[in-house]
Amino acid sequence: MTGVESPVYVPGHGLLEGRTAVITAAAGAGIGGATARRFLEEGARVLISDAHIRRLAESETELSREFPGAVTAVLCDVTDESQVRALFDTAVRAHGRLDVVVNNAGLGGTSDLVDMTDEQWSRVLDVTLNGTFRCTRAALRAMRETGSGVIVNNASVVGWRAQAGQAHYAAAKAGVMALTRCAAVEAAAYGVRVNAVSPSLAMHPHLVKVTTPELLAELTAREAFGRYAQPWEVANVIVFLASGYSSYMTGEVVSVSSRHA
Repeated sequence: MTGVESPVYVPGHGLLEGRTAVITAAAGAGIGGATARRFLEEGARVLISDAHIRRLAESETELSREFPGAVTAVLCDVTDESQVRALFDTAVRAHGRLDVVVNNAGLGGTSDLVDMTDEQWSRVLDVTLNGTFRCTRAALRAMRETGSGVIVNNASVVGWRAQAGQAHYAAAKAGVMALTRCAAVEAAAYGVRVNAVSPSLAMHPHLVKVTTPELLAELTAREAFGRYAQPWEVANVIVFLASGYSSYMTGEVVSVSSRHA
């Protein structure tokens, strides 16, 4: 990591004590995995889901070792409506209610628009935007019954700004922002809050694989702190939005970066 100073990991303070949460794309070392860990540290019961069965099993084993009895894993591809329904049915059946949902599943890629295929465009939107829609709809149906709940969507600063090669991803993330605002207006009648985080550059192994060192260096240099974010720094903001500390916030997209454009 570069920059002025390494961040200090903040311990849990019981902000989500007794809550039941579902987190999509929660296997591995990215934002979803960091969010699952932070939620557990804050006292939540967490149902982690992912489309990658091996990584999901590894994450469940690791987290269960540290937080016995608080972790459940359910395989879920958010592009499949039957799997989404099964995920939320499992959460409600196992815990009797659903308090928090974090829609983290997303798919990126780099392709100039002139060369982009219909399949590339559709695949990114189906995972990133349509998947968030499916999970938000399922969450609202469950939360409507209890009259409370919080949904936090993972957007991106790319939804605000232009970046070459990112037309499909930017369109999907801008859609997630709009979906968040519209869902929040409707969900208020059920006592449910819907917000989103908008990270810029959170470093994790998959990002290194799909991004050139030159582009990573350029993006890092643009950040105010001169460094990339750790995934748990984004997870901290998600914890805030899921907790009672943000009780009057809904329909907001919170930038976890200095960069909007």
